[in-house]
Amino acid sequence: MTIEHLDRKFYEYFQAEPVSAFFAPGRINLIGEHTDYNGGHVFPCAITLGTYALARKRDDEKIRFVSLNFEEKGIIEFTINQLNYDQHHGWANYPKGVIKFVKEQGYELHHGFDCLIYGNIPNGAGLSSSASIELLTGVMLETLYALQIPRIDLVKIGQQVENHYIGVNSGIMDQFAVGMGKKDTGIFLDCNKLEFEYAPIKLDQHQILIMNTNKRRELSDSKYNERRSECDDALAQLKKVVSIKSLGDLTEEGFEKNQHIIENKIVRKRAKHAVYENRRTINALKALKQGNLTEFGELINASHRSLRDDYEVTGKELDTLVKAAWAQEGVLGARMTGAGFGGCAIAIVEKDKVDAFIANVGAIYEQEVGYKADFYIASVGDGAKEIKLEEIS
Repeated sequence: MTIEHLDRKFYEYFQAEPVSAFFAPGRINLIGEHTDYNGGHVFPCAITLGTYALARKRDDEKIRFVSLNFEEKGIIEFTINQLNYDQHHGWANYPKGVIKFVKEQGYELHHGFDCLIYGNIPNGAGLSSSASIELLTGVMLETLYALQIPRIDLVKIGQQVENHYIGVNSGIMDQFAVGMGKKDTGIFLDCNKLEFEYAPIKLDQHQILIMNTNKRRELSDSKYNERRSECDDALAQLKKVVSIKSLGDLTEEGFEKNQHIIENKIVRKRAKHAVYENRRTINALKALKQGNLTEFGELINASHRSLRDDYEVTGKELDTLVKAAWAQEGVLGARMTGAGFGGCAIAIVEKDKVDAFIANVGAIYEQEVGYKADFYIASVGDGAKEIKLEEIS
């Protein structure tokens, strides 16, 4: 999608030229899945696929959105003072929620604006298109209204939108990665304390590949909230015998010693994943720092097995992709990424084996599942920001 095309579309819809342009990335999580809301560590990075916005401030109170990804919905219109959730507004509830919470934090937004959005994140793929739109809206509001909002506050507002406006009890990892990402760098984040460090991703002769199952994932319609509730149950029972604030505070040894306290076998498995996945994530950072890519890959593989067997959020599509990836030459590791229940997996593959990998894994997947998977080379990029119009290509 070229800037010329987006410019033309903006004028078609709004009969004016855009003034500002913005970009917010999607994200992948290298390891540390379903640990964020359990007070553990995650290790995501921003990617160069993402969401673009062209915008122009108005003189009245109208806010008008259009998305080229949902062009059949046409212009979605409301005012700066009409910000309640509206099921009929569909995708536009994400930016609307950000506007609402920014206003509630005391920032003054007197006028409306027109905004055209285009994203090249595969919709429903689990690469965090919703967090991308949320942080995109945040940086857009900063520029249009000359605001100075601390980036961590925008990150928290994005999570608020998910939790209290959309109704998904997600953690903060997605918004943090999208808002705080840096080129060629992962973010090792303690979700309990919001302490983090940047870690250069040096894969040398390897490439990160995103494998899209093309099975659409809808978080609010999935068992995501059920998994979170199960972990809350496990934590409440463990607190009777150990002094912890979250499952992320527990070591593997502490879990093994006290797991009998958790009465329900299924709930016990959920807690086991949260505890062990947190430790895998800590060890993965150490392995990367030491340049031990073999160990890093083994931890990624172990993560998927735990998500499959203990957390049960993978399913046939993701398991088929990952199993096929494990069997290919030149693969360091592979796992599902994101919440699961469809969406995407990642694989770390030797650069000169990428073409063969895509051909082989794609053929196996289509034969076993019945439709095609899509593959993308993942470059690690910057977080949400204002851009120049000519940077859109």
